[in-house]
Amino acid sequence: MKLIRIAIIAGLLITFIITLVAYPSVPDRVVSHWNAAGEADGFMPKLWGLGLIPIIMTGFIALLFVLPRIDPYKKNYEKFGNYYEGLILLFVFFMLAIQVQIILWSSGYQISPNLTFPFLIGTLFIYIGFLLGRAEQNWFVGIRTPWTLSSKTVWKKTHELGGTLFKIAGVIAFAGVLAGKYAIWFILVPVLAVGVVTVVYSYFEYQKEVKGQ
Repeated sequence: MKLIRIAIIAGLLITFIITLVAYPSVPDRVVSHWNAAGEADGFMPKLWGLGLIPIIMTGFIALLFVLPRIDPYKKNYEKFGNYYEGLILLFVFFMLAIQVQIILWSSGYQISPNLTFPFLIGTLFIYIGFLLGRAEQNWFVGIRTPWTLSSKTVWKKTHELGGTLFKIAGVIAFAGVLAGKYAIWFILVPVLAVGVVTVVYSYFEYQKEVKGQ
């Protein structure tokens, strides 16, 4: 078994262990949502509030490992498999960090998500940028538009641009740590902009390719 897969399993087990250890001391209601100001405005019973993230993690890890096996382009995953599994590992520790945030906040150690989420999401964006730069054509991972899936050249160009833009979006998300209640906009605006730009770019690149034939 690859080291990275061992790390993924370890991250999942750590999440379950931390949850089980913390469970008896956590109040009967735990935080489930924060508003833009970083204030808790949603709560759940402890069983679901602490159990939901481990369940989501388990389901998503299983799904992400299955997708390459059912993709018609499954051979292409071999070319960027380490980066793909790296994304799964990052997802595991991203969710673990959120679970720790929930446990700490519900136990009285209220560290604002406006300080932690920009860093966590920014890191995720930057890694996605590296992944996109190496992803080959497939049906599940990357910037999948009708035009990128119809042309290897358009796929490559779009993913090179998207990779760069996601890295920039990650740096902007980091800056949200300084923005207080406006931190959410440092996350949402860049990622939405990246989505729009890459879709439009793939369309025009495909039109250029068709006209050049």
